[in-house]
Amino acid sequence: MTLVLAHARAMTVELARHPAYVVPTLAFPAVFFLFFASSASGNGPAVRMATFTGFAAIGVAFFQFGVGIAVERGSPWEAYVRTLPAGVGVRLAARLLSAAVFAAAAAAVVVAVAVALTPVSLTGPRCLALAVALVGGVAPFALLGVAIGYWAPPRGALPIANLLYLVLSYAGGLWFRPQRLPPFVEHVSPLLPTRALADVLAAAAVGAGPPWRPWAALAAFAALFAIAAVWGYRRDEGRRYR
Repeated sequence: MTLVLAHARAMTVELARHPAYVVPTLAFPAVFFLFFASSASGNGPAVRMATFTGFAAIGVAFFQFGVGIAVERGSPWEAYVRTLPAGVGVRLAARLLSAAVFAAAAAAVVVAVAVALTPVSLTGPRCLALAVALVGGVAPFALLGVAIGYWAPPRGALPIANLLYLVLSYAGGLWFRPQRLPPFVEHVSPLLPTRALADVLAAAAVGAGPPWRPWAALAAFAALFAIAAVWGYRRDEGRRYR
């Protein structure tokens, strides 16, 4: 555990020293939220606040896991780190803790902006329900980020992560409710992991009971992405260290 915390601290401090990463990570989702929440009424602002916390968190998963792992794979430092006693489990757990710090900060900025500038109020139970839904709902995307990191080439990881991030967020209903999507996209939306994430976050925001279908879909996606991540890691390990 001490080794995990040491790795996580080193990763977090290293990223925190790069404003080019920190500022967009914290500000981009909140700015997008203001664009899309301005015309909402009723429960709309609360639902959009919830789905934009998901948008903020999966951005960290895609870029800190996907792009970060892909870029580090080919570096001499990564080759050296793999020779140390710390196994892949330690390094992935440390990366997860570091990503959780930035994901929580980005989601907190969205909530703060929503409470300050829109007619949104959060009770303690709803805030707790939203936090639980966010932690559980984003887990499959962390695994997807790991899969991207081990399958994508280092130079292609950033555009791939950007494309998946924006397309999945839009088509899955994280920016606005799926009923406002074009007909073709609306038909595809229920098949996407971001739609399941949007549904569990929206339910938490309005105080509805946990919807079992989206949670089941997220669990299935988590299993699929975990297989892809492990397969990608073993493929990369076999190519570089055989």
